[in-house]
Amino acid sequence: MSWDEAVAPTLTSNAGEKPLPDQAAERASGGAAVLQYPLAGAWVVIARGAYDMDSITPLAEALGTAVGKHPKTILDASCVTFADSAFLNLLILTHQAGTLRVVAPSPQVRRLCEITGVDHLLEIRGTIDEAAAS
Repeated sequence: MSWDEAVAPTLTSNAGEKPLPDQAAERASGGAAVLQYPLAGAWVVIARGAYDMDSITPLAEALGTAVGKHPKTILDASCVTFADSAFLNLLILTHQAGTLRVVAPSPQVRRLCEITGVDHLLEIRGTIDEAAAS
């Protein structure tokens, strides 16, 4: 399944390419929020809160736009409090569509990736600066 087929039914772009703090967070249900900004030729997406099939849309939009427009997409997953198969599927699709670096995944995200073996597929980095440089 292509990226477009997986997320197109709910996509509307919100990636205005303005650096923080000018760009407001995109809020989803369950307290999830997505912040994004450019950094050294890459696009940084910060995910905060809980992600499941009801709250994944803003993050899917941000990552889909970022991977389509930028040579490298960085996902800061340090503040993700819950993630399920919808989140995991989004990581895999984003990885397949372009260059994705996952930064400092929260313990819950790290465990999800370890259990499913996705930690061997994704490029995980400790900091945003490290991900931008690699």
